[in-house]
Amino acid sequence: MRFRPPWFYVVAPSLGALAGLVYGSIFEVGPLTGAAIRGAIIGTPIMLYERRLLAPALRERVRSLATPLFLLATVAIYVAMIIVGNAAASTVLNRLFRFMYSERNAMLMTDTGLLYALCISALVVFVFRVRDLIGPGVFANLLIGRYHRPISEERIFLFLDVTGSTRFADRYGDREAQAYLGQVFNALALPVSQTRGSIDDYIGDLALVTWTMERGTRDAACLRCVFDFAARLAAESEAWRRRFGQVPEFRAALHCGPVVTAEIGLERHKIAYFGDVVNTTARLEALSKTLGVHVLVSADLLRRLGPLPADLVAEDLGAHTLRGREEPMTVASVRRRAPVTAPVAPIQSQVVAG
Repeated sequence: MRFRPPWFYVVAPSLGALAGLVYGSIFEVGPLTGAAIRGAIIGTPIMLYERRLLAPALRERVRSLATPLFLLATVAIYVAMIIVGNAAASTVLNRLFRFMYSERNAMLMTDTGLLYALCISALVVFVFRVRDLIGPGVFANLLIGRYHRPISEERIFLFLDVTGSTRFADRYGDREAQAYLGQVFNALALPVSQTRGSIDDYIGDLALVTWTMERGTRDAACLRCVFDFAARLAAESEAWRRRFGQVPEFRAALHCGPVVTAEIGLERHKIAYFGDVVNTTARLEALSKTLGVHVLVSADLLRRLGPLPADLVAEDLGAHTLRGREEPMTVASVRRRAPVTAPVAPIQSQVVAG
């Protein structure tokens, strides 16, 4: 399941139309209806691009660039979309509504129109870069001030540890190890985003991911994120071997429970989670190493998830004592179910009588 709300296909042209209306009102350019249509046609591809619904591979490659190159590349892409979108909008306006006396004249973009589009594009690029730097979920919550005052809520936490990173650093050096982990966490970003989670922090070779209870339990999204990540690494195994000489492996531990979520910090704002559930998830990650399990899930979370998707299966591992907890915790390993192959019928030879 992919979390791409269908309503965004309505929101994208609506936001573009709004930008067109603002431009038409400020500069008094022609009928506002035409400005809205032009804005919708120009703005929709940009919005779809930013939502990974248009050229997702290109967007992912651009996002991995250094910030100055990211800004230049993204503005260049926006300018190309604006030029093409303006030509398409002009054709529509001229042929269907006859707003201009000629199609060629309709395709011409005024200096003010181009400057306005570039300013809006630069603003959008800046906002999205800040959003990438601090995380989409954190960015949105900071903007609306959701956690300005502490809130008690239930959340799901995932601790994902890249195994073998210390050996990799000993073999290739710290600089190459940083590049390796950077690419691993880049690969993790898409599964997290698609399941509407949020990467809260990176601690060495470990990533901390979190979901609200509603988002993380829908179609077992928190588990789906882990196995989608594993599938992506497997699908790109040859590229990993060519670049780093090995395919990344990881351990994952998931748990859920009540936390107090609050916005902290003054010069550097951060949304922090206070509660035993975070420490317990860290203990589960350590336990997964002891048990030799790739994906370890608490029984509490499994109960909240309900029936697992058909391709996933859980194996009860019993109760284990965790450091810092008085009562043992029941845990289970989760793995992808092996595909069922139909048995091959034996071939019987037939003798034809002569």
